Amino acid sequence: MDITTNYKVPKDTKIGHVHLKVSNLQRSLDFYCGLLGFELTTTYGTDAAFISAGGYHHHIGLNVWYSKNAPPAARNTVGLFHTAILYPTRKDLATILYRLKQADYPLTGASDHGVSEALYLDDPDGNGVELYWDKPKDQWPQKSDGSLDMYTKPLDLDGLMNEIN
Repeated sequence: MDITTNYKVPKDTKIGHVHLKVSNLQRSLDFYCGLLGFELTTTYGTDAAFISAGGYHHHIGLNVWYSKNAPPAARNTVGLFHTAILYPTRKDLATILYRLKQADYPLTGASDHGVSEALYLDDPDGNGVELYWDKPKDQWPQKSDGSLDMYTKPLDLDGLMNEIN
């Protein structure tokens, strides 16, 4: 049996974590833990930290091993486009939007993609961050052939905020 032919990753496979090079570890912890609410699970000396949601060992690694005090990467080069953080409910997404507004933290975008609703922002090092929730699968738009019909439309932020008002 040739296991390389028509191989597909198992359906329950998940992306475990992202590890980011940052220029200032404390500033990044202030953003990811202080503003977004992740929990610090461990540090490696003064140059790396692991953070999580809900007690997992880590969803995000942060380090300054090669990037201490470095400028942000140029937008028009190869690299990570964004880290996407999936919230369990629309109300949870509304709650983080409220937190961002209270902190006067700027969004770079907000979109309804048919399958999800998303907020976009940059972390202190200019790394893109997407905060989103998935709509129920039975609401995902489909083309006539049954494939997804994703799109990008402006997100109704007032409607989203109504989840907590």
